[in-house]
Amino acid sequence: MDVLIIGGGLGGLTAALDLRQRGYAVAVVERKQYPFHKVCGEYVSNEVLPYLRRLGVDPAPLRPATISRFWLSSPAGRTLTCPLDLGGFGVSRYSLDYFLFQQAQARGVLFYQQATVTNVEFDEQINQHTVVLADGRRLPARVVLGAYGKRANLDRQLQRAFFQERSPYLGVKYHLRLDFPRDVIALHNFADGYAGLSAIEDDKYCFCYLTTRQNLKAHGTIAAMQEQVLARNPYLKAVLRDAEFLYDQPEVINEISFAPKNPVESHVLMCGDAAGLITPLCGNGMAMAIHGAERAAFHIEQFLRGHCTRPALEAAYAQDWRQHFGARLRVGRAVQRLFGRPVLSEAVVGTMRYWPAGVQALMRRTHGSSF
Repeated sequence: MDVLIIGGGLGGLTAALDLRQRGYAVAVVERKQYPFHKVCGEYVSNEVLPYLRRLGVDPAPLRPATISRFWLSSPAGRTLTCPLDLGGFGVSRYSLDYFLFQQAQARGVLFYQQATVTNVEFDEQINQHTVVLADGRRLPARVVLGAYGKRANLDRQLQRAFFQERSPYLGVKYHLRLDFPRDVIALHNFADGYAGLSAIEDDKYCFCYLTTRQNLKAHGTIAAMQEQVLARNPYLKAVLRDAEFLYDQPEVINEISFAPKNPVESHVLMCGDAAGLITPLCGNGMAMAIHGAERAAFHIEQFLRGHCTRPALEAAYAQDWRQHFGARLRVGRAVQRLFGRPVLSEAVVGTMRYWPAGVQALMRRTHGSSF
């Protein structure tokens, strides 16, 4: 196998499509069975559309929502609004990932579903990886790309620094139906967290929020926390009161870490959230995963064609990744510190509502250009 990709989310699937289009033998190991839901804001900046069209996977058949405006509210309900320069689209990960999986499988990408990677070995003598699965299978590959998301047991095996520290954050996601503008992505702040709301396909909405384990622990259940904390924001109170919730139970993920990560670990190239996670309030993680896949595919081809050595591949990819995404992540971490605390959130929203150019400038720092 030329390339083995660990993780079949947006980064893994688009990298697989790209590398297969370049003529390489590609396999993807995914621990779940398609299709499946993921905790995700489900808004994608339009910067990715030229690339997806070059890969022959324009998401238009999924009939995504068209999003062109941004709303932000403070915990007490102060708001600011601004247009989105590039705009974006809303589509569920359930639909988008399944669509990309079907396209990749049809083009000859090999998939190992419901399979878990327990180790990645590297043999210096033959300059090749062996990916070890939980069932004992051993899969050789010339290059391994890690695109397995925010946090996995493999991070412990690779002794990644961020994995040694506990993260206080958890994410919660619902799909719902609601009377709300379909061209808006809204971000509503509350004590120790913030919630995003935006349209997706089939007249549905994605409602996803980030908060802390301590916030949940203090109130006992997600339902109680929503009623006693989120609902203090009048916009969130209206969502919780008026929406038709389409899940019996929400999707939940723990230990979300925004700590810096290395884009290369133990000769494994990292992509998407495995390389670095931008704070959800910046609303651009899905686009970053897709763009990261494009950069990874470019550098991997240079190595597979013999144009560079493995050390040169790893150095070039790490430098390129930091050049494209490092500043975005730093700005995202700085912006996060402005929200989640009621007094500071009120002050920031109260000030920036009179400075729309500043809001747009800040958003440009966390978004890229079409590629």
